[in-house]
Amino acid sequence: MPASVHPSAIVEPGAQLADGVKVGPFCHVGANVQLGANVELISHVVVAGHTSIGADTRVYPFASLGQPPQDLKYHGEQSRLIIGERCQIRESATVHLGTEGGGMETRIGDDCLLMTACHIAHDCIVGNNVIIAAYVGLAGHCHIGNYVAFGGMTGVHQFVRIGDHAFIGGYSMIHADVIPYGMALGNRARLAGLNLVGLKRRKFDREAIHALRAAYRMIFASEGTLKERVEDAAELFANEPLVQDVVSFITAANDRPICLPADVATEE
Repeated sequence: MPASVHPSAIVEPGAQLADGVKVGPFCHVGANVQLGANVELISHVVVAGHTSIGADTRVYPFASLGQPPQDLKYHGEQSRLIIGERCQIRESATVHLGTEGGGMETRIGDDCLLMTACHIAHDCIVGNNVIIAAYVGLAGHCHIGNYVAFGGMTGVHQFVRIGDHAFIGGYSMIHADVIPYGMALGNRARLAGLNLVGLKRRKFDREAIHALRAAYRMIFASEGTLKERVEDAAELFANEPLVQDVVSFITAANDRPICLPADVATEE
């Protein structure tokens, strides 16, 4: 089926609309926008800038995608916003373009759910199958892994990394990197164990989960330094992929600290 555009909508010349696209009442689609097959803008949606939206994504009223970033260093560079396939972007969500200082690109993966009034700032990289609940805010340059879930009203500091399959509790303030498979809660958030419910729901092997739990206890014990404990876990669990994911994540840390349990000293 060819694209359909409601008479009250504005689609600027140059916009690319694939087959099956539906542009509903009072939407505005900019000249540099690409909408993949069967994308639906329900109504009152604004898509601006150099923005591409993947097939079968649905955008709900008053969402605003591809506007200039809220970054005073932005000077009009032609950065991009790329949104994957089969996403659900709910009412009043906002996602901004990238900047020259962050790789020129903001990216949302496939099969993501962005709930009401959440905000994804410039240069964020969000993986696949991510759930971002209502009123969550990701500051600029955050990197979010696959299958991460956020509880509502959470704020994430700029440049924070959150690993695959992590769970972030509602009303949290995340100021430090959260390990893959971890669960973080609070303001300022502390690590509260592993996301065991998520691991079981996604059918991770029981033995792999047991190894991950043992490695977690080793890495976040009170003896020695974090660096020493990570090295010990890397050696002892050399054949455990989940553990190696955590080890690699921690050793790759740069400017942001690692989110630790409340009973582990932060001076490491």
